[in-house]
Formats: sequence, structure tokens, C-alpha cells
Amino acid sequence: EKWDAVIDQPIYDALMSETDDLQTKIKRIQDSNALLAETALDDMIAKGLVKAEKDKKLSPQGKLYAKWLRAGDKGLTAEDWTSIRATMSTTTPNQGGFTVQTDIVKTLLDALKLYGGMRQVATVFQTAQGNPMSFPTSDGTTETGEIIAENVTATAADPVFNTVPLNVYKFSSKVVAVPFELLQDSAIDIEAFVRLRLATRLGRIQNTKFTLGTGTAEPTGLITAATTGVTAANATLQVTAILYDSIINLIHSVDPAYRSPTCKFMMNDLSVRNIRLIKDTSGRPIFVPGWDATRGGEAFSAPDTLCGYQIQTNQDMAQMAASAKSIAFGDLSYYNIRDVMDITMFRFEDSAYVKLGQVGFLAWMRSGGNLIDIGGAVKLFVNAAS
Repeated sequence: EKWDAVIDQPIYDALMSETDDLQTKIKRIQDSNALLAETALDDMIAKGLVKAEKDKKLSPQGKLYAKWLRAGDKGLTAEDWTSIRATMSTTTPNQGGFTVQTDIVKTLLDALKLYGGMRQVATVFQTAQGNPMSFPTSDGTTETGEIIAENVTATAADPVFNTVPLNVYKFSSKVVAVPFELLQDSAIDIEAFVRLRLATRLGRIQNTKFTLGTGTAEPTGLITAATTGVTAANATLQVTAILYDSIINLIHSVDPAYRSPTCKFMMNDLSVRNIRLIKDTSGRPIFVPGWDATRGGEAFSAPDTLCGYQIQTNQDMAQMAASAKSIAFGDLSYYNIRDVMDITMFRFEDSAYVKLGQVGFLAWMRSGGNLIDIGGAVKLFVNAAS
């Protein structure tokens, strides 16, 4: 018996239309993927060209540094090592060590300034070795001369000297693990990537210690060394804020001998916000925002000021709270930061990293800090206890 196929034309037409729609979508997706692939390839080529151009502009030392990051000790020739040693005050350490050359050190130290603010206002200097160091100090702010009669012996008043230690401590960046792909991809600026991570970590820990360090097995922080200028009275609004009168009292708690235009406020960004909300009796804010202008055809800028003094933001400063030392004011350049010249990096290729497809990098840096002053160059505002 012969069976003839019966075709439901409307259903057939609907299926064919759906198939055409699917094929159109598939082609659109394929075209989109091809365009994305072409764009990605163009982007990679562009990045490669930018990286190649950057490599041309790197100093010889910078090229050696990038070469060592990618290939390690075995990637450097004997001539390379000779060039490295020629730019350093000490020989290069073994076991994967790399004593970073002077221009790379400067770049790293400049990057450290971005984190926190202490390095932006302090006096920073370098020493070739990390031997214990002490600065002599003498407070002469209360000393005065005399008027004496004829043939009368002058009074003796010998200055009192003291010393302030400025020892260095060993800071670690912690290990930065970098995948093989980043090391091998020519479009990746590995030198900038590693340097940024190292600078971020070292910059943050150093700023914290230069601000709040106890002085025991770590630097003496600015807040630890400075003395109180103003303590807000209880039962006021100054538990989590500050009044205009206290700002004026803080400024004048610094001896006029130190109170020069170079003085600055230092505080947490939230404290800056609190101060920006303070208004005088006429409703005008006491905080003066910065502005740009031109004079004689030349552009110049005026920074934000508070009562005529600049503000340095430091997120390691305490936020305003009960009994918090939330604001510092004075000549902050009296805080000294001492860096030992050589920064040493290590490159790890052991199994702990290789099995994850990574290479580890670690930087060591020796630095110290202290307020080299006993005359009150920097004073603190302390919020009310209740």
C-alpha cells in the first residue's frame, strides 16, 4: 500500500522562516565575533607598538631592569651585570637578587610619594649604609640674653643638647606573583606593572609608620613625636568635629619662630570634609578652595588653604572621634625620612610559583623616620573626650 506524504503547508512555511531567522542570527554572531577578533588583534598590535616605542625611550638601566623582570638572572649577560654594578654603590646580591640602579630607585621613590602624604611634606635624604644615626637637638625657644652692669661677670647659661635617633628598619613589599603570560606578552608593560605594585605596598606601610609608628622596632611617627597644641573641651561639638576657635588656637600653639608660610595642616580626608562645612557668622565657609588664574599671560594656581595655610591629606591620620589626635599643624619638613640607598628585588621561580604558572617578585627597602625637633615645630589637635 502506498502512503503519500501529507504536507501541512502553513507549518512548513513557519519552520522555513524560523530556519532563515536562525541562519541570519548565526551569521550576525559570526560577523560580530570576527570583528571582535580583528579589533582585539589591532589593539594587541597597537599595544605592542606602544610598548616597543616605550622600550626605545627607556634608559639603558631601565632596559636592563625590564629584561631582568622578564628573564631573571639567566637572561642577563656578563656585560649586563658589569653595567649594573657600575651604577651601584654595592655589588649585586646572589640568589636571584637585583640591586636596582639609581634611575630606577628614583622612579620608585617618586612613586612612594603618591601614597599617604608624609613623603610629600617631610625632608627626605639617602645614606649609603644603614648604621644607627642620631641628630643633635637643642631647644632655644625660651633662652634669652641679659643686660648687666659695668664690670659685672656675665651669667652662665649653657645650651642643653639632646639627640633624636633616626634609625632604619626593613620594609617588605610582600611577594608579588606575576603570571607567565604577563611576562611573555610584549604588549604588557611589565616594568610599570611590577613597579606600581611594589610602590603601592611599600608606600602604604611606610606612610602608616611615618605617621603613627611607635618608635619601638619601627620608625617614630609624626603623631607619636609631636606634642599636643589644643585639646578640645568636653561637652562641645568637638567630639567628632572642630570649631573655628580651635583651629585658630592650634595655629597659635606653634611658636612664631616655626610658624612660617611653609607650615601646613595634615589630616584625614573626612576631617577636611568636616572643616569645609564650617561657616562664619555670615554663612561664609572658612575653607578657601584652590583656583587657577593667569598673570601677565602666564598661568598659575593657588592651592586650597585653611586660614592661609595649605592642607596635606593623609589617610593614616585618625578620623575625628573622641580623644582622637586628628589634626597636625606646623612645619612638617622637620620630620625627616632616611632611606638607605640600595633597594633590592628578588625573583622567585621555585615550585610554589611555577606550579601556578607564576613568577614571584619581592622588594626590600630600609627606611626610617623621626621628628627632628624638640621646640614644638608641629602641634596636634585632640578631639574632646566626650
